[in-house]
Amino acid sequence: MADNICLVGHKKEIMAVHDAMDVLSGKWKISIISSICYYNERRFSDILSDVSGISNKMLSKELKELEVNKLIKRSVIDTQPVTVKYNLTEYGRTLKTIINNLADWGMEHRKVITGR
Repeated sequence: MADNICLVGHKKEIMAVHDAMDVLSGKWKISIISSICYYNERRFSDILSDVSGISNKMLSKELKELEVNKLIKRSVIDTQPVTVKYNLTEYGRTLKTIINNLADWGMEHRKVITGR
């Protein structure tokens, strides 16, 4: 009986997790955000080398989606050739704790699975 009450009582939180996953889900978004988060500012080619296996086309698509969701900012610098840099927005920086927690969990998980 208490389990049912718990589930009903947390519907708003469960929906919030669903909403967050709508924005952050997929194979690449968290890795892209991590690349920008840890280095503060990244060029397209930097992110491409950080995120193993992603194609140019997919990276471009994911960056646009992250920009639409106000998590990253794209800056075009008038150099020869033109340089494009990506930063987390102030809103995007609110994900830093989540990124750090995921990194900590991932390192611990690797130890549990490999025994090292």
